Amino acid sequence: MFAKSWAQHYSFIHHTERNREIDSTSLQHFFQSGQFFGHSRFVSMGTYNKGELTDYHATGFGMGIGYETAPLHRLQLGISGFFIYNLVSSDLQVPDTASAQPNRYEVGLFDVENPGNHHDLDRLEDLYLKYSDQHLEVKFGKQHIRTPFINPQDGRMRPTLVQGVLTDWKPNKHTRLELGWISEISPRSTVRWFKVEESFGLYGVGRSTSGARSGYKGNMPDAKVIYAGLSQQLGERVKLNAWNQTVTHVFNTEMLELVSTLHRGPEGNFKWYAMGIAQQALDEGGNADPNKTYMDPGQGMSLVGSTRLSYQRKSGWEFQLNYTRIADKGRYLMPREWGRDPFYTFLSRERNEGYSDVHAYNAVVQFLSEENPWSGSVGVGMYKLPDANDAARNKYGFPAYCQTNASIYYMVEEGFFKGIEIGWLGVYKKAIADTYDKTSYILNKVNVFHHNVVLNYHF
Repeated sequence: MFAKSWAQHYSFIHHTERNREIDSTSLQHFFQSGQFFGHSRFVSMGTYNKGELTDYHATGFGMGIGYETAPLHRLQLGISGFFIYNLVSSDLQVPDTASAQPNRYEVGLFDVENPGNHHDLDRLEDLYLKYSDQHLEVKFGKQHIRTPFINPQDGRMRPTLVQGVLTDWKPNKHTRLELGWISEISPRSTVRWFKVEESFGLYGVGRSTSGARSGYKGNMPDAKVIYAGLSQQLGERVKLNAWNQTVTHVFNTEMLELVSTLHRGPEGNFKWYAMGIAQQALDEGGNADPNKTYMDPGQGMSLVGSTRLSYQRKSGWEFQLNYTRIADKGRYLMPREWGRDPFYTFLSRERNEGYSDVHAYNAVVQFLSEENPWSGSVGVGMYKLPDANDAARNKYGFPAYCQTNASIYYMVEEGFFKGIEIGWLGVYKKAIADTYDKTSYILNKVNVFHHNVVLNYHF
């Protein structure tokens, strides 16, 4: 009797309201006419190192659900969360015995702060208020992000997220202006939210320019990220992208990119891309102590140039030749916790952040067509880094290397399993410079094969 009475008084939908038409301007419509969405993800990963160095494996499964209300006076609320389980893995807490180095890839499926955590891996991801009209979107709160320097870098279970105010304004079809102010970041491979200054060094700190272990983790000043980006179409064949990102009291980064269509033909287009990046330290790079600063102001400005020549066929095939040069000046730095490199020579599972005096080359063939459920790519690159012992130019003690990537993906487009995406990525990296027989220069870096099997389902 009590249970029956309780159910009558606390039903989510009162009996007298079930057949009532809800006013589209009411608070009820705001919540009841919203949309739920979900995502499940399975990733199995393996890394096979040379000789007696430790091999690793891990398999994770996760699922999340989110909700966004219907618009009310152009305002919407959104919320989402995600949980992850470590189904099976190597012991990710135990370092390799020969090098004393920790696991690098597999731990990123879960929680880099607590590699032994197998079950308590849940995270509040979105919690925002959004205003939008035909030309403008403003989101305040926890949310997803994609910029040249802070981006999902979605190669593990969950992406990088931020808390702040992000604005996206498109006054016309040729112009886009993005503005952002960020106070907190939740990097991929973590389950917590961090103040901007606390997010530095979660993935490892490398070496200071003197060769000592960098001490900037936990010694950064109060910081915020402020950015502005402009995309402008200049005529029919040229597009300009400009970006400025300031990490207050630490460093500033500027980027300029030009994308030009060189030739249009009946079968495809030739395009040329060019990017320039400049960085400089602010307020001694984060700390007056050279071994605790993030960006050593004594090295001067960091300069990067990257270019691409691309032939894009209408059938979906694309052929790329890419080159990147990091000048022999300051090391190019960007917290790895925040996103992947914007360079055209980027191949999944490795970055060229943390170095100066770099020549990088690669060639990529990829296929992607909306009319075909299959997609894939093959990339081969040579990355001539400074000597691994040169800490002033080589933050992570990484030898020059060649890298080969191959990937293939299939989207199920009909039947019971419609919407499931299945993918495989394989990566091989080989040293092309002296490793000095230091296992710390080899483990998970070079002379290694790494692969992923991924299943995604959005609903």
